[in-house]
Amino acid sequence: MKTLLFDVDDTLLDFKLAEKKALHALFEEENVPFTSEVESTYHRINQGLWRSFEEGKITKDVLLDTRFGLLFDAFNREVDSVKMGENYREYLSQGHDLLGNSQRILEKLAPHYDLYIVTNGVAKTQYRRLEDSKLMPYFKDIFVSEEVGYQKPMKEYFDFVFERIPNFSREKTMIIGDSLHSDIQGGQQAKIQTVWLNPTSAPATPTIQPNYTIQQLTNSWALKNNISCTGNVVFLT
Repeated sequence: MKTLLFDVDDTLLDFKLAEKKALHALFEEENVPFTSEVESTYHRINQGLWRSFEEGKITKDVLLDTRFGLLFDAFNREVDSVKMGENYREYLSQGHDLLGNSQRILEKLAPHYDLYIVTNGVAKTQYRRLEDSKLMPYFKDIFVSEEVGYQKPMKEYFDFVFERIPNFSREKTMIIGDSLHSDIQGGQQAKIQTVWLNPTSAPATPTIQPNYTIQQLTNSWALKNNISCTGNVVFLT
């Protein structure tokens, strides 16, 4: 391998923690109790919107501007959904907690591989989180879906990325990410190697099969030494 493409959220940075902190701050600002029912309803709506966005059924603006309106509709309350979305993204951009040993791993990988970021999301939010986490220097370039104009798993997204990687070779490229749909399916369609970060041991699907599966990012030397694997499972230990 020569080129490693890294997802950001819940691969390098702890998105779930950043999201939880941002939602609590947002609802405290709105003087609305952030109950478990509200939280589960938000996740259901948000995940549905993101899936529709990744499938090209809705635009990014629809996703960002309507999710809080849809959430409060479910509880018979009217809010300024666009404004809440802006405030939420400001809080979210402050979340830059590292996931596991991600910085140490990148530090070991960077001298041996060309590292790139491939992420769906809002450019301003993602750049701030990467800068605050001190991960930016490890990467040759960063590709955020908002700037690319397409999103993972779309073929057009990966074509855009590949065209901007010097001396690119599909045979020497691997994507590492936590999303079976956007990362693994995207990599599969782009005909590159895939590593699925799957901490919960969730099942893959018959049509989306990663080349390798790991439960956590730990020792990068497994990657450096062509990856030690048992069957279709890779253990970076």
